[in-house]
Amino acid sequence: MLRNMFALTEQGVRDFKRGAASAALANIVLMAPIGLLYLVTSEFVAHLVNPAVPLPALGGYLVAIVAILALMFATQWLEYANTYNVVYDESARKRVNLAEKLRRLPLSFFGKRDLSDLTSAIMKDCADHERMFSHVMPQLFGLSASTLVVAVCLIIFDWRLALAALWPIPVAVLLVAGTAKLQQRAGRQRNAANLALTDSLQEYLECAREIRATNQTDAFYDSVSERVRDFERAKIKVELVTGVSVSSAQAFLKLGTATTVLVGALLIAAGQVDFMVYFCFLLVVTRVYDPINLVLQTTAELLDLRLNVKRLQAIEAEPAQAGSKTFEPAGHDLAFEQVSFSYGDGERVLEDVTFTAREGEVTALVGPSGGGKSTCAKLAGRFWDASEGTVRVGGVDVAGVDPETLLADYAEVFQDVVLFDDTVMGNIRLGRADATDEEVRAAARAANCDEFVARMPQGYDTMIGENGSRLSGGERQRISIARAILKDAPVVLLDEATASLDVENETQVQQALSRLLVGKTVLVIAHRMRTVANADKIVVLKEGRVAEQGAPAELMAREGGLYRRMVDLQTEAAGWSLAS
Repeated sequence: MLRNMFALTEQGVRDFKRGAASAALANIVLMAPIGLLYLVTSEFVAHLVNPAVPLPALGGYLVAIVAILALMFATQWLEYANTYNVVYDESARKRVNLAEKLRRLPLSFFGKRDLSDLTSAIMKDCADHERMFSHVMPQLFGLSASTLVVAVCLIIFDWRLALAALWPIPVAVLLVAGTAKLQQRAGRQRNAANLALTDSLQEYLECAREIRATNQTDAFYDSVSERVRDFERAKIKVELVTGVSVSSAQAFLKLGTATTVLVGALLIAAGQVDFMVYFCFLLVVTRVYDPINLVLQTTAELLDLRLNVKRLQAIEAEPAQAGSKTFEPAGHDLAFEQVSFSYGDGERVLEDVTFTAREGEVTALVGPSGGGKSTCAKLAGRFWDASEGTVRVGGVDVAGVDPETLLADYAEVFQDVVLFDDTVMGNIRLGRADATDEEVRAAARAANCDEFVARMPQGYDTMIGENGSRLSGGERQRISIARAILKDAPVVLLDEATASLDVENETQVQQALSRLLVGKTVLVIAHRMRTVANADKIVVLKEGRVAEQGAPAELMAREGGLYRRMVDLQTEAAGWSLAS
């Protein structure tokens, strides 16, 4: 129950129970000085009333004081060790488990989740979760347990004074609980406003060049300002709702002290309660209300914790891609067998697609934009799973193979290149971590990287900036191609791999790929027909279906064929020039 309620690991649940027990013990021990004070004061009062009664033995009480201080230190240390220290370990496990979960999720998950929302769940929710379980939750449960123990003792000691002291507690709790839904609704509105603001800021950072180029800076600034105001209003609403609820509940708690004083005075006047009992009740009451005040003060954080836990649990509940850790295909022919695929919105992207990319051949996917070419490449690498039909490599259904095991046999170069803030050498070496420097340089030369690397101040040891910000589009793409060449995998996916290269570089890279990809299963996606003119096989996709397939010469010979029409149109466009 605790694991599901608070998104804890099994070890985290055990640690949480120990932390709560330690907090309860520490709080009960804090009551010991009150008991000692009661005994000492009682003996002094008895001596004042009757001088024949000896004064209390101070030596014994000093020993008791030292013992209580030592016990308080030990229990406080035990509480700290079982809350703060173990929570940081649990937080580390939580983050690692979350990272492992995200690593095993299909790309479809990231496609349907807002990036800012996902980043908030990974960063903010984990941090809030850590803070709550290091500073609040164990103490809250422990103090609640110790308060219950103290309350039972007070009732046994004198039920009348106990009722006078304890009645505000259930009233305060019910008052806060009664407004919980209202507070949660306000919290969700604040989170939504915060997400909208974060999206706006992220959009500006990513699109600053386009915003300035289209002279939309003022309009965008007004939009961001409105999002800031929305978030401010939502934040104020949360604070107002929570503040009114908590302040009202705390006001009821203060009435408990007043009713204890009043009832105690009446009972003393009637001779039904000893003054020392009344005095100790007043001392205990101040300690009883402390944990309740802690609960009330952290109400907003507790409600936020519920929202955070739900978001973390939503990620954990996502079905991860799984499969066999062994992959032993009979060759590397890549076969699509009546494959259909839909994204989350239900619209079909592929419909009954069937073709085979054979080992040792270059198979090209061409066709109009939106025809499903890139989707085929992603299904081939099991970035998504087909809705219907089967994708096989060497006769093995890729849906039954663990994605990381499968991708060990793949090298990919996609249209959107991702590089890291590392050296040229480090980025290329991602293709094969144990590659030597000379092997990295050989792959770079094959991808025609030497030209621009030679101009860099430290050559292959030059830092290229975040996502290769110091490189041109063509240079970034050539590093990505070099990475794929270095991996030397039996299956190669090239999605618009030469899109950012000029004609000369494109020709050189194609020649390098032709030499180095011999014997591999190569699936190429391209819009420029000259890029795939030397392919062994062409598969033409239109509106998610295979319109035609065959050798380039065979398709060119077809009158009225789509491939021939595309070649003719691009040939005609090549002769186009600006009017004078």
